[in-house]
Order: sequence, then C-alpha cells, then structure tokens
Amino acid sequence: MALPASRTYIDVHILQTVPPANLNRDDQGNPKEAYFGGVRRSRVSSQAWKRATRTHFTERLPQQNLATRTRRIGGALVRQLVSVTDLEAEEATRLAGALLEPLKISAGKKEGDTAYLFFYGRRQLDSVAALVKDRAAELISLEDEDLAAEIKQLSVQKQFSSGHPMDVALFGRMVADMPALNVDAATQVAHALSTHAVELEFDYFTAVDDEQKKGEETGAGMIGTIGFNSATLYRYASVGLHQLVENLADEEAAVTAVEEFMTSFARSIPSGYGNSFAHRTLPSLVAVTVRSDQPVNLVSAFEEPVTGSSGIAAASATRLAHEHARAVRAWGDTPAFTALCHTFPTTGDTAELLEHTFGEALPFPQLLSGLRTHLTDTLKQAVR
Repeated sequence: MALPASRTYIDVHILQTVPPANLNRDDQGNPKEAYFGGVRRSRVSSQAWKRATRTHFTERLPQQNLATRTRRIGGALVRQLVSVTDLEAEEATRLAGALLEPLKISAGKKEGDTAYLFFYGRRQLDSVAALVKDRAAELISLEDEDLAAEIKQLSVQKQFSSGHPMDVALFGRMVADMPALNVDAATQVAHALSTHAVELEFDYFTAVDDEQKKGEETGAGMIGTIGFNSATLYRYASVGLHQLVENLADEEAAVTAVEEFMTSFARSIPSGYGNSFAHRTLPSLVAVTVRSDQPVNLVSAFEEPVTGSSGIAAASATRLAHEHARAVRAWGDTPAFTALCHTFPTTGDTAELLEHTFGEALPFPQLLSGLRTHLTDTLKQAVR
C-alpha cells in the first residue's frame, strides 16, 4: 500500500461558548485555568476532551470496533477465554497470565492489574483468545515452563501490533516496558482556552432533607460550594493523515477515521458536574484547513484577550479569521483545502469576513462530505 507522498495535516479550529460550568476540575475541585496573554483564562485539558471524544465514539460506533484503556486487561482476557473455551475461571486465569507474559507489562499493586493503563482494541483481545481457543485444554495441562514455551510460539505481541482500532490509531499508545507495542499518535489536541479573561465564581448550594418535619428542625440537610466559570473556548486539534494511514494500513479507513474524529470532537463535551450545570452546547464555529507544511494552532489570535460585555463569540470569530489571513499572508502557506460551518447571522461583518477567509459557510454534514472528497483525492494523487 502506498502512503501519501507528502505530509497531510487536517487542522480543526472550534469556537464554543459554555455557560456556567465546571468541565474539568483541578486538584482543588475548581475549573482548570491558565494564564495566557497576562490574564487568567478558563482551560479544559486536552486529556479531558480526548476522553470526551472517545466516549462519544461509543455512542455512535460498534464497541467491538473500538478500544479500551484499562489496567485490567488480564481480567478481560480471562472472561474472553471462559466465553470461547471450556475452561473454568481459575484455569483461564492461569492461561491468560501466560498469554500476557510475553508483553512484559509490569504487574500492578492489585492482583491481576497491570502497573499502568494499557490501550488495546477489543478485536485484538479476541485475536489473542483465538490463538488458544482450540488448544486450551491441552495448554492448561502443561507445566509452567512448557506452557511458557508453547505460548512463545504463538506471537501474542503480533496481535497487538496490527489491526489497530480507530481510537488507538488516532490517539496512539505508549508501553514503557515494550516499545515495540508503541503506536505513534496521528492526532494532537490542544488545551482549550477561553478567548477572554475569566473570574472563578462559586455556587453556594443547600440540600433539604425531605423527611424533615416542620417545626422539628430548621436549616438544610447539607451545604456546600462548587467552583465554576463561563467561557467562549477556542479549541484546536490536528490529525496527520499520513500517520493515520500508516497506523491503520488502509486509506479508506483512515479517511473514515478523520470524519469520525471530526464529528465526535465537535459534538462532545467533558461531563464534569454535568447534572449540576447542564452545560452541553454545540460550537458556534468549526473551521477546517488541510495543509501539507505543518499543523498551525491559531491561538495567537487571542493573546490579547477579547473584551466587551456582549458578542464575545462573534468578536472571537473575527479575531480567528484575521489571524488565519495574517498567517497565510506572512508565511505564504496557503492551505490546500478550507471549509467552514458557523451559526452567526448570515448577513453582517462577521459572516462576510469568515466566508472570505475560510470559504462558503456549510452545514456540518456538507463540511464533512467535502473534506472526505478532498482527502480521498489527495490519497489517490499520492499513489500516482
């Protein structure tokens, strides 16, 4: 299979306004923050939004096609062995331990746990179980040394080194004990930052005891506080199509993975204190550029914080468009493809500037369709 002749990066720029919320808390339980441009900003970590994106995958895609990240791979393999063989749980536990031994993953403090999280595809685990499905009774009858020798011939490591699911291919995997199992991430996700200064606020709340009888006791059953802020966030991610093709060994699957990532990254949101704040919103702007030079984060548009008592999202969109135009003009790196979806009024300075910079505003499904066509054509041309 031919890989793209040149590097291809899909940059995703999102503006999203979130009401009072605590999306991603720090060690004090308050919303994470960062200083940027000399002022305090709301921040949501890249890990939090990658987790939200992966969770959104599970709402839309068959779970068997996805990955899981856990310290309990041993227990998962035991359950799989019990389901496909006649082994009892104790026998399956011994066989699972022998199968995972070649991976050299350090044991954790709890029995059956690994020392760190291991990111693997569900189908990959099925493939490992399939290696011994028809020989399970024979293998479990062997002494430990002979069992280890037999397992060594089965190439367990190979099962985790190929056939990667989409989320492993996108987000990568690092295994400190066995670098051969590492997968280079095709996706970079930035910490989301507010385009403006924010102040930390606190919600003082009380809860009333429903069984408390009138006159017997006064006051609340409990009291507490929750830190929160509200913000218009600039979110950025970049997907390397060339790396994704290498990870998946399938060009069509790589293009589909970009489309799925775009959908879930745009529509997902971290769930911290979701029941308390009901903070789910949709982006007011999604802009996509396809580049062959390098990923370009446009957060510098907001180094000087956006100010004003109204129209923060629209002012942020204007800043973003200007920054993109300046970067192209100064560096001469015109993107090979741009696409835009936004919810601002179709008439007005903001919409006109955005469309002059990123192209005609499209409904999100059409944006995805145009991106798929461009990436497919890019890969076809690379083969020639």
